[in-house]
Amino acid sequence: MARMEHALRESDALRRALRQAMEERDRGEHSLGAIWRRERLTCPTREDLSSYLFQVHDEGRQAYIDFHLQTVGCPYCTANLADLRARQKETEGQTKERRKRFFTSSAGYLQVCRDQRASDRKTSGGSQGYTNGGEPGAWSRLLKKYGSKS
Repeated sequence: MARMEHALRESDALRRALRQAMEERDRGEHSLGAIWRRERLTCPTREDLSSYLFQVHDEGRQAYIDFHLQTVGCPYCTANLADLRARQKETEGQTKERRKRFFTSSAGYLQVCRDQRASDRKTSGGSQGYTNGGEPGAWSRLLKKYGSKS
């Protein structure tokens, strides 16, 4: 401790750095509470929030998540819970459409990769992109079923 105090007395740069750190601490940027909030140390996972929504947790866990949402008012968890509630209210058609959008956005990228791989095989004398002796594989069947964004 004495060496630290001596170093502070001798160095203007060190005193400025300490002063800045103390100001940041006083503003709450480096307080325990600020770190706790920034790292969301007490936030339940999305899976926990889903279980909370379906009320499958034990009474203590349900009460804690309720406290976290209602009393603490965590904006991250409140937004997560709102999203989970919205997903729960989706109709079957909306769910299918959302899944199809996810699939087709991935399918377009993966199809380019597959086409490149098939092209590489053609130039090297390999198979024509089929995985089981000339029959289209699962990927081809999925593309036929859901289509692709080309």
